[in-house]
Amino acid sequence: MLLARAAGPSLGNEMPTKKYMCIQRSPRRTGEPPSPPSAAQMQEMFASFNAWKDKYKDNILDMGGKLMPGGKVLSAAGVTDGPFVEVKEIVGGFMIVAADNLELALEVARQSPGLMSPGSSIEVRELSTS
Repeated sequence: MLLARAAGPSLGNEMPTKKYMCIQRSPRRTGEPPSPPSAAQMQEMFASFNAWKDKYKDNILDMGGKLMPGGKVLSAAGVTDGPFVEVKEIVGGFMIVAADNLELALEVARQSPGLMSPGSSIEVRELSTS
């Protein structure tokens, strides 16, 4: 597997020494939901996503996925419904990428079609190996 360089092919078969979690966030919607994209817009979005996924296929270890609405929050006090209404942004999904350093992990995230939506962001955090 060629994973050492996020922006292009690796020299050799080096494995990156670090893993990063990318957390997709979107602003909480208020008011009317946006109109669905047209068939042409959907085709363009899928093409963009597939091109990005193919470009970084060796870096994306776990594509994660979209989180469904709702869920529960577990604490020492018990279980409650979540996420809570007062949140200003929604965690919509995650993925795990391999890269030699934070800058390369950021490059994978920066190219992600997930940033196309206004107000969207991706938090990139290194996973501890200890």
